[in-house]
Amino acid sequence: MVTHTEITDEQLHRYARHIILDEVGEEGQLKLLQSRVLVVGAGGLGSPLLLYLAAAGVGTIGIIDDDDVDISNLQRQVIHHTDSVGTPKVKSARETIRRINPEIEVHEHAMRLNADNVAELIAEYDLVADGSDNFQTRYLLNDACHLGGKTLVAGALLRFEGQLSVFKSHLGGDNPCYRCLFPSPPPPGTTPRCETAGIFGAIAGVIGTMQASEILKELLGLGKSLSGSLILYDAMNTTFRKIKIPPDRKCALCGETPTIITLDR
Repeated sequence: MVTHTEITDEQLHRYARHIILDEVGEEGQLKLLQSRVLVVGAGGLGSPLLLYLAAAGVGTIGIIDDDDVDISNLQRQVIHHTDSVGTPKVKSARETIRRINPEIEVHEHAMRLNADNVAELIAEYDLVADGSDNFQTRYLLNDACHLGGKTLVAGALLRFEGQLSVFKSHLGGDNPCYRCLFPSPPPPGTTPRCETAGIFGAIAGVIGTMQASEILKELLGLGKSLSGSLILYDAMNTTFRKIKIPPDRKCALCGETPTIITLDR
């Protein structure tokens, strides 16, 4: 494990465009180097997200994904390459990150996230990014991050649209969780997945890059948090909408009388 206690001359050069920002400076860059982020999914969202976190100097990045690179992924999963086909996505992503920024410590978690391992995994990191493509994982991460006291930056994609929000309901107040917006998963088979509905590849870049920006803001305490709001992006009409998400006082997870107090196994 690399311990960053001060900015080196090489880092001053590498991160110069961050450091000259008054809002970041050397202190902020050092904080990024000391930060630990878990990215769930090395696919469409995870790809640009991982690239920008590594380039920004987030010192420790965990990647969890149990899939191998398929040639059909390459239309949108830009962290992988043609010669990576057949390789585990966590390994392929790590190799690309190494070429971008060799000082980043990358932890490969070549497994599927479930109720038995999620709490232990997220406990190792400061912040969690959800780049998954299924509702089971989204709800699992939401519940685990609330119960584990972790901020969750979540994105989602389908066809020509994307959405993005930050959830930190563990802080209370006006911070909702994902269940405040969507109390329970849709019935199985009622929501199309990208392999059947399709995905306009560049949408993943738009939302994944915005995820990276929100993560860096949260780590540095910059600007206005997206917690309590949902960004909706419609590429066909080139529109962004920002809607408020109030906490649901009857929420089963973060409401006044929660019924979800442990993770179901």
